[in-house]
Amino acid sequence: MPNLTTTQSVDGRLSGLAHLHTVAKQERSLRFNNLLHHITPALLERAYKSLNRKSAKGIDNESWMHFGEGLPERIQSLHQRIQAQQYKPQPVLRIWLPKPDGEKRPIGVTAVEDKVVQQALVWVLESIYEADFLGFSYGFRPQRSQHRALDAVYVAISQRKVSWILDADISKFFDTIDHDWLMKFLQHRIADQRILRLIERTIKAGVVDDERYLKTAAGTPQGAVISPLLANIYLHYVLDLWVNQWRQKHARGECYIVRYADDTVLGFQYRPDGERLKNALEQRLEKFGLKLNRNKTKLLEFGRFAASNRKQRKQGKPETFDFLGFTHICSTRRSDGRFTLKRSTCAKKMTAKLKEIRQHLLKTRNRDIYQQGSWLKSVVQGHNNYYAVPGNQKALNAFRSEICRTWLRALRRRGQRHPISWKKLTKVIKLFIPSVRVLHPYPNMRLSV
Repeated sequence: MPNLTTTQSVDGRLSGLAHLHTVAKQERSLRFNNLLHHITPALLERAYKSLNRKSAKGIDNESWMHFGEGLPERIQSLHQRIQAQQYKPQPVLRIWLPKPDGEKRPIGVTAVEDKVVQQALVWVLESIYEADFLGFSYGFRPQRSQHRALDAVYVAISQRKVSWILDADISKFFDTIDHDWLMKFLQHRIADQRILRLIERTIKAGVVDDERYLKTAAGTPQGAVISPLLANIYLHYVLDLWVNQWRQKHARGECYIVRYADDTVLGFQYRPDGERLKNALEQRLEKFGLKLNRNKTKLLEFGRFAASNRKQRKQGKPETFDFLGFTHICSTRRSDGRFTLKRSTCAKKMTAKLKEIRQHLLKTRNRDIYQQGSWLKSVVQGHNNYYAVPGNQKALNAFRSEICRTWLRALRRRGQRHPISWKKLTKVIKLFIPSVRVLHPYPNMRLSV
């Protein structure tokens, strides 16, 4: 999102959105009836330049580079069509990518022109809704990240009165968003019918799958730039406002919430609060066309006293829960035996990633070893950039070791008369494969800053 604190720019765009944000923050019940003029040629051009230049081609088979040829004329034409309400989004192209487990997952590819319009729309809508969204919502928001959400969970469990965790999972959330409810929610803040029509056309643009056109009766476009923001708006009204009010009125003890997109973790001081909220949440979601995934949603005893309480009842170790790629585990410090929250890379995530890497290395085993090393370096560094949190060194070292062994096996399958030795490969590993080191601070350090 553009920097809303900026008060002036050459084309006046940032100052317009900054003013919009200021007004939205000051008047929480105001409905904005004149927003389309914020979508200027300058905003559209900036939206184009912010897109991923290497993304796949959409239904129009046009690349980012090709769209940029004659950009001023294209942007001017697009702007005129938007203002005249003649712009019509194209269907999303659905492609199926193989998963490590043998199944396939659908990916939606949006046309470049539609991405440009959606990005401009996102910036306008964010200027309003960033004034409304609650503090425990972290997904796909400016200056927020997955690690901020992980830190919030860590601090709640480690430093607050949390003895029970509700790990809530909404089944097929992005595919089941009700269009009618979404448009009603948008109308709480937006009265400009031109913007509302633009959004409605976008979510109803349809999908082309294997050259067949399919209407979209529910859900937001897969892979679309605007989908995460629309999802946040939907859950702001369905979940965030409601659960915030529920904990103030009905919770007997302390209650903490962390939401990243449709992944939600709730911490409770008392078990009955967790049970009541779980039942109430199920009814709340059903009202708006959503369902809890009963197989993945669970209430578990967790926190500083979980291990001792369960030991007294002879129930074994506390259960674990997964959130944003990490398995959260009740553990103790070696130094003094006190409680600590351990976060380890999810086993399923790591297994799937390693399988994907093995398949790639086997396919490319005859490439130059230094080309392979450069690719593996980027893969391992990307993995470390996300998972290198305090206490996760064991899983990181296991990942690195398995990468090295996989690389050696792939090279030995080249069919050489004199296969490469481990000693020789070790020198190459030192050159390319990054060593494990913690890259993220402890959560309380990051949050205190």
